[in-house]
Amino acid sequence: MAAYDSGTEGLAAVARAALVREIDAEGVWAAEPVWREAFAEVPRHLFVPYYYVAGAHGYERRWGESPDPAARERWVRGAYEDVPLATRLRDGELLSSSSQPSLMARMLVALRVADGDRVLEIGAGTGYNAALLAHRLGDDDLVTTVDVEPEISESARRHLAAAGYRPAVVTGDGARGVPERAPYDRIIATCALPSVPWAWVAQCREGARILTPVATGLLALTVRGGCAEGRFLPSGAFFVPLRGLPRPGAVAGDPAGVPSRAREDDSFQFLAELTRGVVSLREAYEVWAREGMPGRERFGVSVEKDREWVWLDDREGPCVWPLPV
Repeated sequence: MAAYDSGTEGLAAVARAALVREIDAEGVWAAEPVWREAFAEVPRHLFVPYYYVAGAHGYERRWGESPDPAARERWVRGAYEDVPLATRLRDGELLSSSSQPSLMARMLVALRVADGDRVLEIGAGTGYNAALLAHRLGDDDLVTTVDVEPEISESARRHLAAAGYRPAVVTGDGARGVPERAPYDRIIATCALPSVPWAWVAQCREGARILTPVATGLLALTVRGGCAEGRFLPSGAFFVPLRGLPRPGAVAGDPAGVPSRAREDDSFQFLAELTRGVVSLREAYEVWAREGMPGRERFGVSVEKDREWVWLDDREGPCVWPLPV
């Protein structure tokens, strides 16, 4: 990892402080101001030595070691914009990204991390989120991050070391968790899944919290009695899917009988994605219209060893649908 000159580091410090003020103004850290310090101290630019910005003629690569000073300045300023950054592409497909910092902040606050918690992150990405967790907990050994792509996990390890953090970085299938490092008090996923892998629940302590994207929402679960249950947070979230899974996106299915205003509505798109392959688009619309166009926070998920289901308002029904196990 290159050492950047004093001018670049000075510009990064100014840009980082501006990003923190921007997130602070949204009130994200009101409940847990400890995260403000983490975002103020962890240097995001060390985790994105290059990234891609979409333009009219495809992706532009911004690179921290460009010989052009103006290009280096664009790179470091862009590293601290409150936007997701594409970090790995293959044949034009996004494989990995650094998530939008304000969304990361919301997720970390919602994770409700306490001192001494053991945390597992699914999806190492650039390593930036693991660094924020390690900074917050003050003990690298409490944090484990896993990614199925060896190239991604290895680069995350290098970025973390350059920033002064050394949590456990594991190459493996995130859906299987990391049993050799269990048990965990918190699990956070930074990739989209159609359901919650049972392995995560099995590797959690009693009372643990799991925060994961499912469909286009963020699901917060509590583990009790060997099962897990919880509701979606109100805001939406769009992530790169766990490797090998279909990408959540536009409403799929026969649109017959579904008004265009519904197909364009975020709350209906969420329900359609959540029940994809289980009910038809028309059936999803009928539920959505009948139940008063419910937002994400009215939906919950229950996870047992051999059964997993999503529900609207009440886990016992009448509006319940199975999720793939």
